[in-house]
Amino acid sequence: MPHRKTLARDLSWLSFNGRVLQEAADDTVPLKERIKFLGIFSNNLDEFFRVRVAALRKMLELGTKAKMHLELDPKKILTEIQDKVIEQQTEFEIIWKDIIRDLKKQHINFVTNTKLNATQKTFVQNYFNEEVRTSVVPLMLESLTQFPVLNDKSIYLACTLSKKDNSIPQRFALVSIPARNLSRFLILPSKNNEQYIILLEDVIRYCLPNIFSFFGYDTFSSHIIKVTRDAEIDIDNDVSGSLIQKIEKGLKNRKKGKPVRFVFDKNIDNNLLTYLIKRLGLTHENLIPGGRIHNFKDFIGFPSTVFSKKNNRKKPFTHPQLLNDISVTAVVMQKDVMLHFPYHSYNSIIDLLREAAIDPDVLSIKITCYRLASRSKIINALTNAVRNGKQVTAVLELRARFDEEANLEWKERLEEAGVKVLLGVPNYKVHAKLCLIKKRVNNVTTHYGFVSTGNLNESTAQVYGDHCLLTSDRNIMADVNKVFTYLEKPESRIGLLKTCKTLLISPVNMRRQIIFLINKEVKNAKQKKPAAITLKVNSLSDQILIEKLNLAAKDGVEIKLIIRGICCLLPESKIAKMPIKAVSIVDEYLEHARVMVFENNGQPKVYISSADWMVRNIDHRIEVACPILEKNIQNELIDILKIQLSDNIKARIIDNDQHNNYVNPRNTKKIRSQVETFNYLNSK
Repeated sequence: MPHRKTLARDLSWLSFNGRVLQEAADDTVPLKERIKFLGIFSNNLDEFFRVRVAALRKMLELGTKAKMHLELDPKKILTEIQDKVIEQQTEFEIIWKDIIRDLKKQHINFVTNTKLNATQKTFVQNYFNEEVRTSVVPLMLESLTQFPVLNDKSIYLACTLSKKDNSIPQRFALVSIPARNLSRFLILPSKNNEQYIILLEDVIRYCLPNIFSFFGYDTFSSHIIKVTRDAEIDIDNDVSGSLIQKIEKGLKNRKKGKPVRFVFDKNIDNNLLTYLIKRLGLTHENLIPGGRIHNFKDFIGFPSTVFSKKNNRKKPFTHPQLLNDISVTAVVMQKDVMLHFPYHSYNSIIDLLREAAIDPDVLSIKITCYRLASRSKIINALTNAVRNGKQVTAVLELRARFDEEANLEWKERLEEAGVKVLLGVPNYKVHAKLCLIKKRVNNVTTHYGFVSTGNLNESTAQVYGDHCLLTSDRNIMADVNKVFTYLEKPESRIGLLKTCKTLLISPVNMRRQIIFLINKEVKNAKQKKPAAITLKVNSLSDQILIEKLNLAAKDGVEIKLIIRGICCLLPESKIAKMPIKAVSIVDEYLEHARVMVFENNGQPKVYISSADWMVRNIDHRIEVACPILEKNIQNELIDILKIQLSDNIKARIIDNDQHNNYVNPRNTKKIRSQVETFNYLNSK
């Protein structure tokens, strides 16, 4: 199949992160949220370098071109990444300066170590002595034969120590900023309406003369540096008794991964910078100059107490069908219920599991866990179910990137409680979001549970837009049961997944079924019947499916895309009968849901899914797409997609040149889809 030119995945991702940066620049967004978006941008970029840039560097070293980028080679992509990141870093610094000015208008002032008044100096010195001093251990670099391994997630003060009269030689030192143990932000005392904040690194800067007092130096300069390392864990897809040991070893090795990025204050002393580059074995490609502050991800937790205006975010509400009934279970046994997060309360999921934990007729609970909340109420419900005599099975994906360590800890806790823990499947990550509850009443066995687009994480459910179908539909639950049966013995039961008749399952039939559904729309278009596809995913990069969409548009199928992140499809085409409409919505909530709607000649087929349209999701993970069979719920999902496609406040146009232009409201009503979705659901 000939491939139309597509955008490189990593450049598309940078365009998405640019949309996050746009939110930080938008002065209609509350200041605290703008600061948070800078933190999200920074955290996203860290992970991008740890994973994607590291992978491209490996390909370059091996002399292997990246297949997912077609004709583009890793060297070219890395060069374009470097240019774009530096461009965005410059924009970041401008936005931060604007935010600082706006903070001052609200009487919130950032002060540095050189701008403290007498009272503040005493306060900072006392705070350092009482809280910080014991966490600060300087490294005198010249005296170290082996350069220390710099922690990937830490920032360091790179210090130059000198004497005004040059009576002793200049020395270099590193001080790790203990932001894991202490708040990055210290609120200073004030006698008036003004509020003052100093960063932890500036507390340490102020106290450098005390830290290095016994060396005899009297002049100190210091600048923040940070190293980002290759974070990929090589476990060669082996899921066996040794998987835990391999992941534990991988986590240790991750801390010593090869540096892929070195960010630094562009005002750093040149001699010190040259010294660090040499000792760290860095090249020009690793270097990203920036401003005075790094590890901006800490600003996601910027203290809200300094703001006089409180967050106006509307609280989640209970789904109207679950308000006054005896139990969630009783409702789900009678009819399907679709929860839309974060608008609907996640408590309904917790309640469903709690009810199952104490219901004497419930025999077993099976559930997949990809990412869990740090204080998971899901886990509490499962362990209580075991105490009540239920058989509980939890599928933990130990290869969930950056959650490996947390999931290892959950494994230990669950097993101690008596939960049967399954660790995944050889060659495939288990990414499906499923729950199956088995109940027997009067010798009749029934199954109920849910299929979700999002992780079973009540914390992220407060900010992630997802859909969760609560159902006891026999056909859906029969297929969910087959998935869990397969997961219990994956080496011998792969054929079982192929017998699923209702769910679309990766990697056995999802690709084939999606192509079948696209082809059906093409057939309808050629016959002048209604033909349309609406797709909402986080990422669209699968070349085969992109080509199918392009050919469908050429044949007259109306295609509308809502893509939050990566979009390798280039929507602007002169050969398409129906231009492809593609938008990305970045707003207060993270648009995480995956939904597919195929017009099907006026009888829409609607699916929710855990899978993005990426090769890894379609071919290398256990994923599930679930059909929505209840007409009212179908219409509800379609209405929500229509609201999102009409967004002209937070929607950006995805075009071939990745300009990230906002949808122009012109003279029409202004529509902010997340607000309108809340109002729509709250009125039902």
